[in-house]
Amino acid sequence: MLVLHYTGMRTGAAALARLRDPEARVSSHYLVEEDGTVFRLVPEDRRAWHAGLSHWRGAEGLNGRSIGIEIVNPGHEWGYRPFPALQMAAVCDLCLGILGRHPIPAINVVAHSDIAPDRKQDPGEFFDWQGLAANGVGLWPGEGAAPGGEPAALLAAIGYRMDLPLDLLLAAFQRHWRPERVDGLADAGTLARLAAVAALIGA
Repeated sequence: MLVLHYTGMRTGAAALARLRDPEARVSSHYLVEEDGTVFRLVPEDRRAWHAGLSHWRGAEGLNGRSIGIEIVNPGHEWGYRPFPALQMAAVCDLCLGILGRHPIPAINVVAHSDIAPDRKQDPGEFFDWQGLAANGVGLWPGEGAAPGGEPAALLAAIGYRMDLPLDLLLAAFQRHWRPERVDGLADAGTLARLAAVAALIGA
């Protein structure tokens, strides 16, 4: 798996210091600064402590089966803002390199909020998942899919854990695949997007 995060701290320097601090007990394989600088912090064949309590497509405890990228952004607590173009380009190049070295299915390129929807919002609705998918990183559904199926069944087919409130799961889905509307409601547009993502993975 490949898990993308935002740092959620005031500065990139503060985030880098925390990720390098053994006492913090948090780490990631990479950190990407706003200017596109990439810091390599943990070898890809070693476990980093970035996912926490997590679940995706039936697997739990994802630190042991994922590569984590922290992307500098103050996050929802400190002034969430769009990710600069240079930063997104560096993230894209980094992801493509990782995907070239590891057989990670596109559906397993996920947000921290996908694998821990009850705890996390990152990298959030400003993150350009559509642009990444256009360059071969992750999935993005086409337009025009008709709504079909129950939202809970579609969320389960995509990979979300289902022992959480439906509105929370829908909001996590929207942050990734329908960022123009993050309200946790199963409106027609969200149902269509759910069906389209499920269809992409053959669910």
